[in-house]
Amino acid sequence: MTAAPEPARVLPLRRPPIRQSTVVASDRRHTFEVFVATIGAWWPVDPFSAGGGRVRDVTFEQRPGGRVFETWDDGSTVDWGTVRSWEPPHRFAMSWLVTGTATEVELTFTELGAARTLVAVEHRGWEALSDAELSADCALAGGYTSGSFSTGWATILGSFAATVGAPSPPLPEEHP
Repeated sequence: MTAAPEPARVLPLRRPPIRQSTVVASDRRHTFEVFVATIGAWWPVDPFSAGGGRVRDVTFEQRPGGRVFETWDDGSTVDWGTVRSWEPPHRFAMSWLVTGTATEVELTFTELGAARTLVAVEHRGWEALSDAELSADCALAGGYTSGSFSTGWATILGSFAATVGAPSPPLPEEHP
């Protein structure tokens, strides 16, 4: 009699991705276009940028290999990342250079109805960072280790939702 093979062991991710989402009152195509075309208008550059108050614009080059970068008041630029995957109006993925060692950010846009879109971010690749990089301050104190990236993405998506439009509250049920 042969011994049964050992079941495969599933190990938990030591550094799981950050996931955040929001629902906006806008169709998918418009939502996607506003996100990438007007990122410099709605992105909260203070504190979520390298230049803070010096940032005059954020540019998203809408193509694979395109740069995502901020431009300062003196004309200098700081790269945020490079577009790795470009599938409008469904999704895009980009490298994220703000973490020291590059990680990856993916945004998906899921149509929930005629004028409702789920915008979801997944920030992954944390296993590439050293322990020191994981706990280093980003825009918020404490870095990945303290949950700052999760808080940061929630704030960023909240700013975006306020620009595009939060969904209408549900109507109260009418009772005869």
